[in-house]
Amino acid sequence: MTDPRKEHDAEPITHFGYKNVAESEKAHKVAEVFHSVAAKYDLMNDLMSGGIHRLWKRFTIELSGVRHGNRVLDIAGGTGDLARQFSRIAGPTGEVVLADINASMLKVGRDKLLDKGVAGNISFVQADAEKLPFPDNHFDVVTIAFGLRNVTHKEDAIASMLRVLKPGGRLLVLEFSKPTNQLFSKAYDAYSFSLLPMMGKLITNDADSYRYLAESIRMHPDQETLKGMMADAGFERVTYHNMTGGIVALHRGIKP
Repeated sequence: MTDPRKEHDAEPITHFGYKNVAESEKAHKVAEVFHSVAAKYDLMNDLMSGGIHRLWKRFTIELSGVRHGNRVLDIAGGTGDLARQFSRIAGPTGEVVLADINASMLKVGRDKLLDKGVAGNISFVQADAEKLPFPDNHFDVVTIAFGLRNVTHKEDAIASMLRVLKPGGRLLVLEFSKPTNQLFSKAYDAYSFSLLPMMGKLITNDADSYRYLAESIRMHPDQETLKGMMADAGFERVTYHNMTGGIVALHRGIKP
């Protein structure tokens, strides 16, 4: 009789926050987190960041260089903050795809944009960042904001993004990162592991999901590591910009 522990041990292990889980379990666990928080996602973003997330996203849009007529893919697009602005800039001859692996987040984003009358050049696709269902050399710009840290195989996702970009196309990764000041880092840890779950409990009745979000941020590669991952995948002229003391970093790379 086969020992079930040996079968489990044979399966690759990855992290879900600070916990180790089988790779096959991670996507389901991440999905549960975002199913839980989807309805209050925008409200919690404003509360958690004091509204500063809007400035981070505005800088991402400015650095993207999106122009009239461009094709843009916004991965992990969630409630559509970036897609809405890209839709306006790309115009009626452009194309914006809001993609998210999570059906609940995709529905919230679609409903929000439709309610605001933004839909003419936007399509909504449920998609896995590691296996993007789009043609090679298709998009002028690809963005992923606060989504890469939840991906199991980040290298595969970055390679997939490179594949769907046109030569000369740009990838922008907006993600939580490592604070550059030690004292600031300690204060940020206290906020993340004490106040953040408390806010999650009060607003969404779900402290565990926000505890996971804090842990997932700490497990995400730091600025230089992510820069190296993008370069290893084949991106050129990879740079990053720290914002709010390194709490967030915006990485940018060009497809040769």
